[in-house]
Amino acid sequence: MLHEELPIATFETPAAVRELCVGERGAPPGLDHPLDIQVFHIRLANSAGRREAASLLIRKMYGWRGYVFEPSEQHDPNKITLYAETGGTLVGTMSLCLDSDFQLPADDNFRDKLDELRAQGRRLCEPSRLAIDKGVTKRVFASLIHISYLYSHQLHDFTDYVIEVNPRHVMFYKRMLGFSDFGGERPCSRVGAPAVLLRLPLSEMGAQIRKWGGLMEQHGEERSFYPYFFPVWDEAGITARLRAGERANGAGARAWH
Repeated sequence: MLHEELPIATFETPAAVRELCVGERGAPPGLDHPLDIQVFHIRLANSAGRREAASLLIRKMYGWRGYVFEPSEQHDPNKITLYAETGGTLVGTMSLCLDSDFQLPADDNFRDKLDELRAQGRRLCEPSRLAIDKGVTKRVFASLIHISYLYSHQLHDFTDYVIEVNPRHVMFYKRMLGFSDFGGERPCSRVGAPAVLLRLPLSEMGAQIRKWGGLMEQHGEERSFYPYFFPVWDEAGITARLRAGERANGAGARAWH
């Protein structure tokens, strides 16, 4: 196996635990994913082929929701793409855009709000193009977000997540990850739907990870996704593998430091 194909993180999840799944009510059966495979790997999409596979999943999930999906014409050096696979099948992906001279996707609709944060010396990054196959364990979602946090905050000292979400998903991101409002509703031309800007300081995310990470079924009454994040003691190894993957890709901090 090539070095760049080594997973950033690997985990197992019980196949029978249905309540641990991220689902979409009313989704066509064709979007469902069987839960009989229990081993998941998270990797960096370090090649055009892997990025195209991630785009196919995004296109499928966006198309089902009626959103427009416009694939990037070329690889952006200020963006990383993570993907989750099980049994050789890609079941989840997200990209992380890092603020640079090229700015962020959210600048198209919320430039004034992002400039307020930049003026305060905040370093912004934007999770985008998140897609998870229906019926896949919520640990996939939590793992993608946790790894993106380690990459942006621990490796490159970014301070804030900003995201554009459809208004009907606002409460999900507030309740499950702790985002807060940072901009009113505006039209988003990229997906042909309205968008709301949310913000989460990464220091707050880190505090929640330290409190809840790795607890899973022992989380008691905690309703957020944080118990499904990795335990804190796993972070050093994941961060080291991220750094190695970044070097293997030829990308790196030079693009945004």
